[in-house]
Amino acid sequence: MEEGSDILIHTFPVMLVSILGCLSLHLVKYTNAHDERTLKGTRFASWSRPAIMKGPLGIVSWTELCFLFMFTALLIWSISSYTHGMFKNITRQSAAMMGVEVWQAKLESVALMLGLVGNICLAFLFFPVTRGSSILRLFGLTSESSVKYHIWLGHAVMTLFTAHGLCFIILWADTYQLSKMLQWHKVGISIVAGEVAFLAGITMWLTSFPRIRRKLFELFFYTHHLYIIFVVFFVFHVGLTYSCITLPGFYLFLVDRYLRFLQSQQRVCLVSASILPCQAVELNFSKSPGLRYNPTSSVFINVPSISKLQWHPFTVTSNSNMEPEKLSIVIKSEGKWSQKLFEKLSSTTAGHHLQVSLEGPYGPASTQFLRHDMLVMVSGGSGITPFISIIRELIYIAGSTSYKIPKVLLVAAFKKSVDLAMLDVLLPLSGTNYDISRMQLQIEAYVTSEKEPLKDNQKFLKTLWLKPNASDRTVSAVLGQNNWLWLGAIITSSFIMFLLLIGILNRYYIYPVDHTTEMIYSYSESAALSMLLLCVVIAITASAAFVWNKKQKVKEMVQIQNNDRTTPITSPGPGSWFQNIDIELESLPFQTLTRATKIHYGERPNLRKIIMECEESNVGVFVSGPRRMKQEVATICSSCVSSNFHFESISFSW
Repeated sequence: MEEGSDILIHTFPVMLVSILGCLSLHLVKYTNAHDERTLKGTRFASWSRPAIMKGPLGIVSWTELCFLFMFTALLIWSISSYTHGMFKNITRQSAAMMGVEVWQAKLESVALMLGLVGNICLAFLFFPVTRGSSILRLFGLTSESSVKYHIWLGHAVMTLFTAHGLCFIILWADTYQLSKMLQWHKVGISIVAGEVAFLAGITMWLTSFPRIRRKLFELFFYTHHLYIIFVVFFVFHVGLTYSCITLPGFYLFLVDRYLRFLQSQQRVCLVSASILPCQAVELNFSKSPGLRYNPTSSVFINVPSISKLQWHPFTVTSNSNMEPEKLSIVIKSEGKWSQKLFEKLSSTTAGHHLQVSLEGPYGPASTQFLRHDMLVMVSGGSGITPFISIIRELIYIAGSTSYKIPKVLLVAAFKKSVDLAMLDVLLPLSGTNYDISRMQLQIEAYVTSEKEPLKDNQKFLKTLWLKPNASDRTVSAVLGQNNWLWLGAIITSSFIMFLLLIGILNRYYIYPVDHTTEMIYSYSESAALSMLLLCVVIAITASAAFVWNKKQKVKEMVQIQNNDRTTPITSPGPGSWFQNIDIELESLPFQTLTRATKIHYGERPNLRKIIMECEESNVGVFVSGPRRMKQEVATICSSCVSSNFHFESISFSW
């Protein structure tokens, strides 16, 4: 009964918020994306301005700094409270009765206190990396923008747990009790389990530092899967009752992770690949018309022929309104995986099939850029990809509604002139009938390492049509059009089932009626049974919802089976699957886009001058690119006396 009440007390409030968030997002269904209310400025917009531009924390807004201060205050208060409560009971007499000195008793209390405070940080650790979280979206966050919170919490958790373990080792070494490090008690704390959890955690921690993560990304990627060992042995270490404070975040993460697993087992239909001369490819997937997503959304893709385990995130460049049956992403060859993908597609023959799995899309619940009078979008290299989706969204709104469209200034910096080909995908090849005359669009492109265009660089975008398999699926939400409603149902039903089963397990199996004074299973065994039940109820409920929604997609499967007959309509003719497309030509939207573009060679953009010349009363400044570029733009926006600049950094790589 005590274990069940602890689980309910610590878990129910967070579960309730998550369920209510799912209901709220289901009722909204993104219908307010172009509502009049989004055109108005928010009351606390100034709180989003950068407060810290440089340092180990990166770019931090005043809102983030405020919450960081409050969380730090919580940790300091917890340390003070635990320390005061433990130290007041330590006297010479009590220490003598325990057979230790006063400082040793206090060191043991400090070690215990560090572990308890570490549990508080651990309780929040999994929330930022739950990609399909309704809680994040209630606060206007996405998993991409929240990764830095996971990093902060991860450093705090491992710092506290490392200090926790070192204090105990020092104490045992001084009291000649190092043999305790080999103890695994049936009742109480299991020290060996704690050591296993710590080794898994320290491995993840050491490989997550920027220098190692960037140079040896695969090492970081694979070792981070040790979180399973870390969590399991952490529960073995402290028992299920004492780990209840960390249960809500991990519970929601586990639901999300299993749904991602189910989605990742399906192969999606890759219709075509556009090969750019700048060693970038645009992948075009067949999408369910009912799938809606907002600009700056992202997906994770896996290509088994390159790596069966690696998943990489990319920004969605297509617009779900303008292109209801297509989802597109642009991948620049900047790493080993993306380079192999580019080489594979470049050597692919006509009508070839490429197996691809996809997770997502994940993105913001609503868009806020329409509330600005002007948008200044600053990009570096492949950082232009999030802005492609925003520009396409504005083109759609301008052509289908009467809403006021903000002025748009795109400042794109590239190293070489061949990289200017990234501008060719600002408009979809199949959507050139949209009138963009209502848009006040200006593009300032800078080629930093070349003083003039190369004459032998006249290459065109090439489109390769691919042949789908009958088993390929359209890209759709993992739980269908009512994704949020089904997610709320999964969380509710699985949590109720877990509480009922854990009650039955404890009442009739772990604490049977004829053994009420003593449990017949150890803490670790009962924790293992509880974790097994947790995984089973999540697997049952999530699988049932997934299978039910999968049956509703039979018509889409029939459509895909006929894709190999209907897809090549736009190709020149039979046998000409691989075609050259001259982007500069006949369509009016591309001509308008060309006239709005000015190219600067051999210079870098003067960002301070460009931004400060914007005189509108409400200017949204978006930046996506290298860290130094983000810091420079953040410094400019924060140093301005006027409050008309609203800064936002968009992460396009993890």
